[in-house]
Amino acid sequence: MRSIGGMARDSGLSVSALRFYDRAGVLVPAWVDPVSGYRWYAPGQLDEARLLARLRRAGMPLADIRLVLAGWTGADTDLVQQLLEAHLRRLERGLSDARGEFSMLRALLDDREKSMTPLRTATARPALTSPELAAALDAVRFAAGTDPELPMLGGVLFDIEGDALRLVATDRYRLAVARVPVTGHGGSRVQVVVPLPLVDAMRALAGSPEPVRLFVDGDRVTLETGGGRQVAGRSLDHDFPDYLRLISLPAGRRAVVDVAAFREAVQEGPVRTGEVREEDGAVFDVSVIGADADGTVRVCDDGTDGEGGVSGDGGRVAVNRAFLLDALDAGARDRLVLELGAPTAPVAVRRPDDEGTFSLLMPVRLDG
Repeated sequence: MRSIGGMARDSGLSVSALRFYDRAGVLVPAWVDPVSGYRWYAPGQLDEARLLARLRRAGMPLADIRLVLAGWTGADTDLVQQLLEAHLRRLERGLSDARGEFSMLRALLDDREKSMTPLRTATARPALTSPELAAALDAVRFAAGTDPELPMLGGVLFDIEGDALRLVATDRYRLAVARVPVTGHGGSRVQVVVPLPLVDAMRALAGSPEPVRLFVDGDRVTLETGGGRQVAGRSLDHDFPDYLRLISLPAGRRAVVDVAAFREAVQEGPVRTGEVREEDGAVFDVSVIGADADGTVRVCDDGTDGEGGVSGDGGRVAVNRAFLLDALDAGARDRLVLELGAPTAPVAVRRPDDEGTFSLLMPVRLDG
């Protein structure tokens, strides 16, 4: 007999997925301890679980999976063959439809690009304080992308408008924003994406107490101190996505957390491993967090039943644990505000004294 943990390890299905399939009647354990609620699986159920994992990875609907599992061990495999072929035809039709839509989108995008003037062709020379720039770079650097297929995310956006410089970074799974007051910029809005090596050089230069000035001239970006030291380089030849659309979110439940205590709870609390493989094929640890009615933020277990589950009210959301720890560090405060919305909404990590600096963590979709 295998425990639910052993079945998860050997089958490729997560513990939470196995619980879901049990409740759905798709893969019911051979025995459940009536006292502890622990699930135990017979040896013959391993092949069934592996088959279920393959069908789910192929995107087969749960209703069809039930029939495939029911007919898999029978002598007549016609039903199984027909279900597999029908699902493959659905996937092929879906791919064909998607290709048509993407072809139309590319045409629309080409027409749109011809009529737009990029903001990165302008010039700007704002002045700002060195410590504030250093703190802003520290607040966003962790969220910058490293995917070579998305070079426009491989840097930090410098968005200069009015009396503010906003720094923005995202790798699709997290996004960080920081605001720095500036003086001396009376022109139009200017945006440049500064590559990460130049960002890191700027951070090293901004570590001194000297005032600094940022020079943007087309694709040339320079940071210069009052003493004449400078770092310079070319911006990325890409436009950054409209981050203002990405940060326009419905208000969620806000709760103040003690960073040291909450960080320890995240590090030592329940963790789900290897449940999501969407991030470039990576397997990573997932933490589930939730806010109680009294404002207490907690790290949750599965939250429903046996195997250590802790019940609670809704409002739980799953996030990449390492990303959450990075966001807590980047917050650079003893106390931070966590904003939790729906399970499908990003988690916001905010500073209580600075609304312009925050990070968003995309939720992780768990099986079941």
